[in-house]
Amino acid sequence: MLAINDLTNTANFFLMAGPCAIEGEEMAMRIAEKVVTITEKLHIPYVFKGSYRKANRSRLDSFTGIGDEKALKILRKVGETFHIPTVTDIHETHEAAMAAAYVDVLQMPAFLCRQTDLLVAAAETGKVVNIKKGQFLSPVAMQFAVQKVRDAGNPQVMITERGTTFGYTDLVVDFRGIPQMQECTGVPVVMDVTHSLQQPNQTSGVTGGLPTLISTIAKAAIAVGADGLFIETHPDPASAKSDGANMLRLDQLEELLTRLVRIREAIKV
Repeated sequence: MLAINDLTNTANFFLMAGPCAIEGEEMAMRIAEKVVTITEKLHIPYVFKGSYRKANRSRLDSFTGIGDEKALKILRKVGETFHIPTVTDIHETHEAAMAAAYVDVLQMPAFLCRQTDLLVAAAETGKVVNIKKGQFLSPVAMQFAVQKVRDAGNPQVMITERGTTFGYTDLVVDFRGIPQMQECTGVPVVMDVTHSLQQPNQTSGVTGGLPTLISTIAKAAIAVGADGLFIETHPDPASAKSDGANMLRLDQLEELLTRLVRIREAIKV
């Protein structure tokens, strides 16, 4: 079973990356193969990311998934084929045990990071739990979400920063929060590079984004000492069925990660 130390026991940062949602097997395998090739070359511990279902959407007609079991089986196939851990998010307590049978990391969505029953259900699976910081929470407030997982008997927990609400239609990243959360919780802190660049609450009912700033946010996160990065990537973000407006195009990933490894090496001197 995956442990936090498997990701952090390295001089490098670790990476959680993949499509926003599992759209199909061919797409998932194609992305995983490409990212595995890059991360092995750069010696970056890698966790494949993909949501088996998108429960929090702006409109009823928005894409939510290809079917829970079908998508979870694809996640398991990715893990088994490439010998890598996988992560997916859950939204209700009954999903924890179901998803845990297929993936290595259970992720708590930012809007649900204070939901005690959900955190406890995830913790009780024994899997690594990744809690996304709510857009409405201070960094130090995340210590209480982490403690819920620990109190439920699971020390395998980490936090992901994904930006803070700034007005009605934007997010900002307070990079002070990364070391603050590391200090007050003692757990790894990940920077969600792509979701932090979302522009929510658009009049179209489709979330916007600023993908041209992905490199800026990623470099700043590594510079201030983030333990890992979370990046949603797709071969063609414009045709992605979820969050295409803020995803990184897959063919741009290697150049970005190469630069980030250099920054990591520089700050570790």
